[in-house]
Amino acid sequence: MLITCRALCVLTSILMTHVAWATELSALDEIVVVASKTEQPLREIASSVALLDQEQLGSVNPTHINEAMQRIAGAWISRGNGQEHLTAIRSPVLTGPGSCGAFLMSQDGVALRAAGFCNVNELLESASELAQRIEVIKGPGSAVHGSNALHGVVNLLTPEVQASLRRIKVEAGPDDYYRTRIAVSSDRLRLDFSGSHDGGYKDDSGYDQQKLIVKHHATAARLAITSTLAYTNLNQESAGFIQGKNAYKQSHLRRTNPNPEAYRDARSWRLMALIRTEIESGSLELRPYLRSIDMKFLQHYLPGKAIEEHGHDSLGLQSLWTNKTDTWHLGLDVEYTQGFLKEYQPNPTSGSTFLMATIPAGKHYDYKVAASMAGFFAQYQTRIRDRLRLQAGLRYEFMRYDYDNRMLSGRTRDDGTTCAFGGCRFHRPASRTDSFHNAAPRAGLIYDLSASHQLYAQLSRGFRAPQATELYRLQGGQEIARIEPVKLSAVEVGFRGSSERVNYDLSIFAMRKDNFIFRDTDRRNLDRGKTGHRGIEVSLAWQLRDNLETRWAFTRANHEYINSPALSRTDIKGKDIDTAPRTLGSATLVYQPTERTRLELEWVHLGKYFEDPENLHPYEGHDLLHLRGHWRANDRLTLFYRIMNLNNQRYAERADFGFGNDRYFVGMPRSIYLGASVHFHGTE
Repeated sequence: MLITCRALCVLTSILMTHVAWATELSALDEIVVVASKTEQPLREIASSVALLDQEQLGSVNPTHINEAMQRIAGAWISRGNGQEHLTAIRSPVLTGPGSCGAFLMSQDGVALRAAGFCNVNELLESASELAQRIEVIKGPGSAVHGSNALHGVVNLLTPEVQASLRRIKVEAGPDDYYRTRIAVSSDRLRLDFSGSHDGGYKDDSGYDQQKLIVKHHATAARLAITSTLAYTNLNQESAGFIQGKNAYKQSHLRRTNPNPEAYRDARSWRLMALIRTEIESGSLELRPYLRSIDMKFLQHYLPGKAIEEHGHDSLGLQSLWTNKTDTWHLGLDVEYTQGFLKEYQPNPTSGSTFLMATIPAGKHYDYKVAASMAGFFAQYQTRIRDRLRLQAGLRYEFMRYDYDNRMLSGRTRDDGTTCAFGGCRFHRPASRTDSFHNAAPRAGLIYDLSASHQLYAQLSRGFRAPQATELYRLQGGQEIARIEPVKLSAVEVGFRGSSERVNYDLSIFAMRKDNFIFRDTDRRNLDRGKTGHRGIEVSLAWQLRDNLETRWAFTRANHEYINSPALSRTDIKGKDIDTAPRTLGSATLVYQPTERTRLELEWVHLGKYFEDPENLHPYEGHDLLHLRGHWRANDRLTLFYRIMNLNNQRYAERADFGFGNDRYFVGMPRSIYLGASVHFHGTE
């Protein structure tokens, strides 16, 4: 931590030396939505909120959302195969039980999935290729957003309706990669479409993906109504891990696919409306919505390679009232969901005698869950002194599950016969009802050093209700999953602002998570884990010259186990959490020699991390260079390119240790993408 403090002092000294203290409009006046569910300037938020605007997203032009999120300090989207991914925000990359639901993923303020029905890959169900803006809360956001906003919130904002837009973008890349994006808009109706095909770098891999956004805007009397339909479809031929120490460096292994039979099919749609009106006491916003999710995939990474299909349908309403003086924000969220999960293994298990005996072919699970959620939150802010403001908030949330087991209860095969070695691995509890109550407070202070620079501090708590799969897809000898909600307590102090040429945000955080879920040696979910997280984040944008700019987003953090789970083979207390690099970030140099030409060189850094909780198997980390650019031929035609992994580094997108082997998802070699954007009418 001494190094962290020294780095803080050095950076602050540089800023104080080179930044002219300005009083004009600053970056603190940037409007964000994610912090309070309504439009609010950044200067009114006592926590760390990062954003990627339309210009940055257009410049990155990501084929996968991890390419964009690398520009946010404290965030890392670890890419799996195709469109699969795992997330880290002020956390390790979380895997296994407890991994999904640690982050709230939303689009236009509505969660991509219902609380209790998360999936680690759920950002593939967002319109990230079409997003106009991405906003990220780093740290707990449960005081406003409720369950799952534990380590952070990612909110993707879809493009606004605008008059007279006709645009098409086409691009191509290696391994038969093609993508077409279309945007058409009038003053009331807009349509955005993205269609992608990827032949896959690995053998027998690749995907086809389509995403659609239709948005309509209308006004009537004192109402402003924006309606949005979002649809996504993914058909992916997945590639599994390659195995063996440093296998990702071996030419004869890099393109191999140990699981050519693997696949993932995912479909989702959401229909929502944002209704705004002014009433006598202030303003009112209503967000009614419908949501439908269906996903089917082969569990190629587990013995038996069972097929899982799950999905849910939801009906919900979010409401927010703000008084005229903007000192009170009151909200009520309600949601009803019907979900299901089926797991079926078509073929006998191969491997050891124990695995073959305890993982039978046939149906493993078949259940339905009806979930009801109601959450109320209140936020208050007031000025204590001329330069000092206080913010306080609290959310209370109730969650109820009605679980219906549609198979035989217990650890038998689907025909009722017993397995050897004490029973089958898969345990189906009898039908039952579970409910959970959670509260999340937060308190923050903002001190204005000047019109463009401020200090902020916050105490907050996040929570995560147990997910349906943790309660009802049991393993081994579990009779009832005694899982308690996960709690995360956090403290954060930050320093941010801007001048004529510099925007910056520096934050220090410390967090403790209780009831973190472990999986023990008998594959039981245990919820008494405790972990600690502390670090420093720096975001900096510096206009060096009129045509030269640099952007930095770096993190130095420690993520460690505070205790050791019961029945663990070894004591892991005090060890680094697996897949938790201590350093990560990116730096970008943007050069615009003419009004029509732009060049961008990006350095992406990922530090060393351990692949296992015992810290016996490390991944060395990597550093990548990317070159992007575009040339605007005229007002209608723009040509662009990306050279990814310019230094042709052999690296792993993800490394872990499982079933006695180092396992890797291989990173792409140097790859060149070329494209063109044509505006037939209008500009953005």
